[in-house]
Order: sequence, then C-alpha cells, then structure tokens
Amino acid sequence: MSKLIDMRKSLLFLLLIVFALPSIGGGPWVQKKGKAYFKLSEWWLVFDEHYTSRGLKDPNVTTGVFNTFLYGEYGFTDKFTGIISSALFSRNYMNNLISGTAGNIIAKGEAVNYIGDTDIGIKYGLSKKGAKFPVALSVILGLPFGKSVAGVAKNLQTGDGEFNQMIQLDAGRGFMAFKKRQAYYSLFAGFNNRTKNFSEEIRYGAEFGMEFFNQKLWVIARVAGVESMKNGATAETVTSTSIFANNSEFTSVSLELNQYFTKKIGLSVGYTTAVRGEIIAAAPSYSVGVFLDLSR
Repeated sequence: MSKLIDMRKSLLFLLLIVFALPSIGGGPWVQKKGKAYFKLSEWWLVFDEHYTSRGLKDPNVTTGVFNTFLYGEYGFTDKFTGIISSALFSRNYMNNLISGTAGNIIAKGEAVNYIGDTDIGIKYGLSKKGAKFPVALSVILGLPFGKSVAGVAKNLQTGDGEFNQMIQLDAGRGFMAFKKRQAYYSLFAGFNNRTKNFSEEIRYGAEFGMEFFNQKLWVIARVAGVESMKNGATAETVTSTSIFANNSEFTSVSLELNQYFTKKIGLSVGYTTAVRGEIIAAAPSYSVGVFLDLSR
C-alpha cells in the first residue's frame, strides 16, 4: 500500500514540474516600450500511463491536472521586456485505485484546488534595432506559490515547492516564405538552477511559425526538451515510484494555432505530446486560450 501511495504522489509531482514549465515565450523579439501581450488559457492533461526512469511505459491510476494560466509580456523599454506566467487556479485529481481482480477500492481518489506556481522574468534584447538575426537573454524566476503537499495521503500538489532560477538565450530570424508569407524561426537554450535537492536541468528547443490569410492565422510548431543533470541529493536512488523522483527528462513536439478575430484579439489552441521521456506522463496535453495583442 505504501508503495502505491508513493507512486501516486510521485506521478503528479513530476507532472507539475515537467509539464508546468515556465511558459516564457516570444523568442528573441522583445516588446517595444509600452507595448504588451496577454493570454488567459486553460491547460489540461489526463493520463493513465507514465514513462519510467528507464523510458518504458507503465500503467497508473487515472490522473488529471487542469491549470488556468495568465501569461503576459510588457515592454518597459525597447530593450527590456517583463514576462509573467502564473497558474491562477490549479485542480489536480486522482481517481479511485480499483483492484483488477477483486474489484474493490484499494485507495480512494482525491482532488485539490488551489493556486499554482508563478514564473516571472525579464528579457533583454542583445541585438541592435532592426538586426536580421536578433538575440535575447532572459532571466526567469520560479516562485513556489502552489501547494507541494495536499490530500489525506499527501499525494497531491499544485506546485513543486522549490525556488528555481533559469537563464535562457534565444536567437531567431523573420523571413518571407514562398515569397508571400511572413514566417520566422527561433532557437533557445537554457540552464535551470533548482533548490531543495532538485537536480539542475538543461533546456532547449526550436520553433517555426508562419502566417496565413493576411496574418489572421498563425501556425506554430515547436520541439522542446529537458535534460536532467541528475545531481540532486537522491539522484542515485531515483525510481519511477520515488517521491523524490526529480530527474525527469523528455523531448516534446507541439502544434499551436493562433486565430485573430480582430486586429488585437484572438483565440489560441495547442497540443503537446512527449515523443520520449523518463518519469513523466505518457499522454498529450491540450490548451485553449484567448489573447490580447497590444503590440500591433
């Protein structure tokens, strides 16, 4: 029984530290002074399988995470852009664990509703105005506002309980695709320093976007990854059922559609799935949101 509880606690805990990554986007392009961008979105994930520490898939009790996010960018100057990504509301639940032979309840399901963690950052444009290949440097702080322990069995969380600091470098370029459509690509790499005996991480990714219908629709594809340095206090004993399993790794692919209904207001929908992983959920996540683009 204790092993089952530990596994359930570990799974949701890992979900939150892996899939609730800082949503610090925008590539190397900073906002102009006084310009802004805001998005309110719902993100969710429901899964009954997970990747083990060896990258294999194992079943688990059905688990769900629903987060309401507020994301914002604001140009303090033409060089400095402030960024925030905050989980305003987080619901995490686990269904009853049912015996496959007797059909009885082995462990009762639970849920927690609370705020989640918040990431704040500042992005600095390193390139000169009008550069064809802009570069930007970001510093991102992860603030542990969520609950790291909740529920009767203490196996539910809305945050990881640790304060982390990440430095990230972005580079990219805008260009004309097929001689008529605006498009761009960007690359990023970052180092995430973590506290409370969590292992540090190397993060990386690439993004490609293209507009359609006179910039009313933007289609964006992403590839992102996290590699754990596995230098936490429990790194040598981590397994997929450990409550300290903090050495998660993954490579994910995403597709996002952003439809403008007016010059500044639009709808965003997204899909993300991991193509390989260690100690993460083996199921796709989805998002739907509305945005206000005051940079136009």
